[in-house]
Amino acid sequence: MSQSSTNLFSPVLAIFQSENPGASLLGFFKQLIMPVIGILVFLLIWDIGAKNIHTSLGTFPGPVQVYEQTLGLIDEHQAERQKEQAFYERQEQRNAKKLAKNPDAKVKIRPYTGKPTFFDQIGTSLITVLSGFVLASLIAIPAGIMIGLNQPLYSALNPLIQLFKPVSPLAWLPLVTMVVSALYVSKDPMFAKSFVTSLVTVSLCCLWPTLLNTAVGVSGISKDLQNVSQVLRLSFMTHVVKIVLPSSIPMMFTGLRLSLGIAWMVLIAAEMLAQNPGLGKFVWDEFQNGSSNSLGRIMVAVLVIGLIGFMLDRVMLQIQKKVSWDKTAVLR
Repeated sequence: MSQSSTNLFSPVLAIFQSENPGASLLGFFKQLIMPVIGILVFLLIWDIGAKNIHTSLGTFPGPVQVYEQTLGLIDEHQAERQKEQAFYERQEQRNAKKLAKNPDAKVKIRPYTGKPTFFDQIGTSLITVLSGFVLASLIAIPAGIMIGLNQPLYSALNPLIQLFKPVSPLAWLPLVTMVVSALYVSKDPMFAKSFVTSLVTVSLCCLWPTLLNTAVGVSGISKDLQNVSQVLRLSFMTHVVKIVLPSSIPMMFTGLRLSLGIAWMVLIAAEMLAQNPGLGKFVWDEFQNGSSNSLGRIMVAVLVIGLIGFMLDRVMLQIQKKVSWDKTAVLR
């Protein structure tokens, strides 16, 4: 038997080789079979329900229609990439002819300005959300450490935190747009204003879970560790690096996971409202388009948004398990 076949059947072999095959089989059933059953039941309910929902754009798309639209979006992306490749090839050919006639001729390559595809929009949204999340983390983690180490500072800032934490991104977005338009003025900007607007909006809305959880984790450090730090007469920075950060990592990562999930939700809403490039704009454009395929494409985007959010959370959890001393973190 090949190595790949052995790896494929190793979970099944482990069941029969265990001391309690019945309990192992039940665990395997719960971990693998039950999720599959849940997905199949969901698809069945979705298919039956979709056939009975009639909208102004036609029948609500079921699983089959969504699958067909997914294939259509893939085909559109591949066709657009072929157009882009042909566009650059034509420029290279023209430039080669110019240089053949005149070696000193100035040639340039114009960028391709075709319509972004669904997958291009996914890439744009991922870059924006990760940039906003990193910016928020760089602010929230140091601020959370300072607040957690200083009770008077926490008492002073807590009212402001509680005031701004529940503010919707739809309320922040007009203000952020006005501020960015007023301050981010350049003839040759490094980043587009739409990107900066989305980045700042995401950061403002997602930094609070990391800030609060970091502060709670820092303030909850055991007295024994604090006494050790005092006995060893550690400097402030050494105390933070050796004692505070390792002890607060579990709570800190809980906040980071919550912040990343909020950042992803906020970004989609911000893109829809401000018409910034990304998945949110794709959904809004399809809604405004009103074609017979629009509902199916919107449903594809909804499923992709959920899948990406799930994957981002799994990535954060794996990072937590690598860097944290708390190895009891499990996939939930």
